Amino acid sequence: MTMEGAMTLTEGPAAHARPVYQIDRLSKTYARNSLTALTDVKLTLHKGEFVSVVGSSGCGKSTLLKIMAGLLPPTKGRVVLEGRPVTGPRDDIGMMFQQATLLPWKTTLQNVLLPIEMRQGRSAAKAAIPRALDLLQLVGLGDFANVFPGELSGGMAQRASICRMLISNPAVLLLDEPFSALDELTRDFMNMELQRICAEQQATAFLVTHSLAEAVILSDRILVMKPRPGRIVEEIVIDLPRPRTLEMVNTPHFGDIVAHIRDLLGKEAFQ
Repeated sequence: MTMEGAMTLTEGPAAHARPVYQIDRLSKTYARNSLTALTDVKLTLHKGEFVSVVGSSGCGKSTLLKIMAGLLPPTKGRVVLEGRPVTGPRDDIGMMFQQATLLPWKTTLQNVLLPIEMRQGRSAAKAAIPRALDLLQLVGLGDFANVFPGELSGGMAQRASICRMLISNPAVLLLDEPFSALDELTRDFMNMELQRICAEQQATAFLVTHSLAEAVILSDRILVMKPRPGRIVEEIVIDLPRPRTLEMVNTPHFGDIVAHIRDLLGKEAFQ
């Protein structure tokens, strides 16, 4: 990246942080139609770092996220979280989807505790109630612990989903366009909330998004993917100061970063 004010990777905020998630020479081929979805993907997530991936539809973003979550096996490559190979879903992987997917017959608190109950049983879930209540307080839902999902707004339901993702103290948060179904104002608010929560929890996060502005406002680094086959073609370190604010969206430097990524994606689309 050559624009004024850009930083090299070694100058990024996570340059000296501990590696948490490491992927090396990752490839994924679907044998049925011999389609190579991903090839030679390499990336490292460091402790407390927020990384986003952007690219056109079909570039392999969702496939990469499923492999990172342990939901899909790679064809080749090394996928390691906290020093252990990822071979399936794990308690130390937190996942958040486009929809809140809260169970309508359970209260907000019960939904937050659901991962603990499913993996460790009811007694463990009961012991985790104080942490769940603390998390609900963290996201502004302290007064809604005993409310059912049908009584929550879309943004409130996604905040409850954030609590459910955090309840197991995961080593990494994998985010699949978690706020794409929300209106623009609510989405902006939720992005600021997500930034605050990740900072307070010192969370390591990986976001798939189609929104370039969302990627820039949240990320320490952005990975740009090229399709057919999917691979990372550029890594951009975002040098905007933290905490980020929505006012930054209107600054020339923010606009330059978004324009650079859009131009790169436009060029890749015709190659």
